[in-house]
Amino acid sequence: MAEEKTNVMRLLDQKKIPYTPHQYDISDGALDAVTAARRLGVPPETCFKTLVTAGASRKNYVFVVPGEKELDLKAAAKAVGEKSIEMIRQAQLLPLTGYVHGGCSPVGMKKRLPTIIDASAEALPEMTVSAGRVGRQVTLSPGDLAAVTGASFAPVSK
Repeated sequence: MAEEKTNVMRLLDQKKIPYTPHQYDISDGALDAVTAARRLGVPPETCFKTLVTAGASRKNYVFVVPGEKELDLKAAAKAVGEKSIEMIRQAQLLPLTGYVHGGCSPVGMKKRLPTIIDASAEALPEMTVSAGRVGRQVTLSPGDLAAVTGASFAPVSK
């Protein structure tokens, strides 16, 4: 039986971007990127989480950082030219992005938001991010992810 494609996978197919799809068990409710990496058997430093923020200007930004690290709010603000950055409330995530907590992908959001991928990804041959559903991931090259999301790279994790 073929795996059902997510919107992220369909978008990557449409753009002819190669990727490897993954699915893993989430029955215990563990939705973090480190757990995903362990269950998929990929190095944890290559499994990234997608964080959505708001700047002091009230503009929204997306940051893609290694799952085992956290977003450096000062570095993130500097990267996007904001005075400060804060995480959005979980209740704002679905209306803003079209994704739920634990299944937020930088690819295919409702509205394209300025996106920054942590600079550590640039040295990787491939990285894994959410495929837009809880328990689903895709592995692709950092350059392809940046191209499809319009992202740039900056050191934003600690």
